[in-house]
Amino acid sequence: MSDSIFTKIINKEISSYIIEEDDNFIAFLDVFPLAKGHTLVVPKKQTDYIFEVDTEEYLALWAFAKKIAKKVEKAIPCKRIGVAVIGLEVPHTHIHLVPINDVSDINFSAPKLKLAEEEFLQIQQKINQ
Repeated sequence: MSDSIFTKIINKEISSYIIEEDDNFIAFLDVFPLAKGHTLVVPKKQTDYIFEVDTEEYLALWAFAKKIAKKVEKAIPCKRIGVAVIGLEVPHTHIHLVPINDVSDINFSAPKLKLAEEEFLQIQQKINQ
C-alpha cells in the first residue's frame, strides 16, 4: 500500500494544522471542513479500514479522539461534537470530529467551508489554548 495523504501529513511531507500528536496518533484540522473546528483523528500506523485496526490500538484511538473532542468542544461553540467514520475517501483509518448544533451539520454531501489560512490558524490556536 502506498503512503496515504495522512501518512504524508504524519511524516511532515505535507503541512497541516495540528491540534495534538503523540507517538501513535495525530489530530489536525480538516482542510475541507463541514464546520469550523472539524478535526480528523488519525492513527500513525496506516490501516485502511477501522475494523482492521487491532483491538488495543482501536481502543487507544477512541480514547485519543475523546480527548481531542473535549478540546474542540471547549474552543468552538456547539451543542455537541458529532462523530463520523466513513473510510471511503482516504485509505487510512480516521475519525471525523465535527462541531454540530443540528444533525444536518454533519452531512458530508453538503458544501464544504472555504476558510483562509489565517482562519485555520486562529481555530488551531483557539483549540490549543
